[in-house]
Amino acid sequence: QVQLVESGGGLVQPGGSLRLSCAASGNILSIYNMAWYRQAPGKQRELVAVITSVTSGGVTNYAESVKGRFTISRDDAKRTGYLQMNSLKPEDTAVYYCNADLTTSTSFRPSTYWGQGTQVTVSS
Repeated sequence: QVQLVESGGGLVQPGGSLRLSCAASGNILSIYNMAWYRQAPGKQRELVAVITSVTSGGVTNYAESVKGRFTISRDDAKRTGYLQMNSLKPEDTAVYYCNADLTTSTSFRPSTYWGQGTQVTVSS
C-alpha cells in the first residue's frame, strides 16, 4: 500500500521560510512526476509546483504567484519530495498537498497518489 506523508508545515511570520517534505512509502517501483498543490479556505485546490522524473530531466514548473520564492526538488533515493518556501506571504496560507504519479509492484500503469496535507499559516 502506497502512502505519501507530508511534514514541515506550521506557523511562520511574513518573510519567513518553511521547507515541506513528502515521503513516499510502500511497494513503489518508480516515481514519475511529483507536485505540490495548495488549497486555501473557500478556494479551489491549485497547482503550486511540479517536477518531472530525473530520467525526464527533472524539469520544474511553478505557479506565477510563487516563482522566484519557492523551489521544488526531489531525492529519489529517499523517495522524498521537497518544497522550499521563502519570502512567505499571508496569501500563501493554505493546506499544502503533495502528489505523485507512480507505479507499484501490483500496477505497472502509473497512478496518482495524494498525501493528507499539511497546514501552512503565514501571519504576524
